[in-house]
Amino acid sequence: MLSLIGRLFIKNSHDVTNPRVRRAWGTLASVFGIVMNLLLFAAKFTVGTLLGTVAIRADAINNLSDAGASAVSLISFKISAKPADREHPFGHARIEYIASLVVSFFILFIGVELVREAFGKLFEPMPLFFDLLAVIVLSLSVLCKLMMALFNRAVGKKINSEVIRATAADSLSDACATAVVLLANILTLVLPEAVALYVDPVMGILVAILIFVAGLRILNDTKNMILGTAPSNDTVAAIHRIVNEYPEALGIHDLIVHNYGPGRTLASLHIEVDGKKDIFLAHDIIDLIERRLYEEEQISCTIHMDPIVRDDAEVTRWYEITKQVLAEIDPAIGLHDFRMVPGFTHTNLIFDIAVPFENKTPEQELKSEIGARICAIDETYFTVITVDRI
Repeated sequence: MLSLIGRLFIKNSHDVTNPRVRRAWGTLASVFGIVMNLLLFAAKFTVGTLLGTVAIRADAINNLSDAGASAVSLISFKISAKPADREHPFGHARIEYIASLVVSFFILFIGVELVREAFGKLFEPMPLFFDLLAVIVLSLSVLCKLMMALFNRAVGKKINSEVIRATAADSLSDACATAVVLLANILTLVLPEAVALYVDPVMGILVAILIFVAGLRILNDTKNMILGTAPSNDTVAAIHRIVNEYPEALGIHDLIVHNYGPGRTLASLHIEVDGKKDIFLAHDIIDLIERRLYEEEQISCTIHMDPIVRDDAEVTRWYEITKQVLAEIDPAIGLHDFRMVPGFTHTNLIFDIAVPFENKTPEQELKSEIGARICAIDETYFTVITVDRI
């Protein structure tokens, strides 16, 4: 279905890496959201006003806020499609994260207002009567919101858009909220009148809570994207796959990935190479890897070469000893950039360790423990350790 819609409204709709096509998809989703939410608002607000029900009016106002959120999304797609300039050398794609943040604020504000109004009704309840028109409108609204959620989720996944994903999550929570209001209307048929008085405000509070939770979830997800998150497993796997295709690349470490918005990913990493091999050959391999990462994964990558010794028996022996020491402390700790510098009275083992964030041991304590264990094997061997957190 999504492919059919794309062919009807968007030229070359499959080429989502093209900024123009991506913007067209975002615009389509945003305009669809604006139109649908305005229609739902008009229908539900009219019914809610005629019946005097706070739950239906609350749901209608939520749809109005959704239309505003879609308008914010529409503006963000126009801005994010702008090319890089002197003030913004990495482009404008991160504006979508700001838009997603604004959407979450819309939702949270509406949630707070609805709680306030529903609590007022709780202390001054008004009778709520079953109405067939309300049931029809609310049922259609649930179906529309589910359709919007599925559509936005598919578009968000297709173009890798946080703001469209946020809209999809909001639409799904709206469908649940409207279903609660629909249930309230039906319950008036079976509940005693004394209890039915409180169905509307109680369901209004439940709607508000659902809306508020959705807003908090979107806010948290967007906050993580703005602060920076660890690269996805798929991204890491893709980088390792390409690097491992070259036998000259003996190891990979210090991988850092920066996301400047959809279609703008920067990365840096270190690759270990044989220090005795031709440096021009190693540089040529590095160039090939960087080129493939950009062409196949759209990752602009800078790679640093780390020459290592491969044919020194003593270096190899101490490398294996050090790996065993690390495994005894924590099997998850990695080892790289291993060197030996012999002296007249002692030998320095210089290396980096990659320590998972889950390991809470202070860095200095960890260094001291590793050094003590190495000295216990041979007291003339000292350690110079750099700790990387992964």
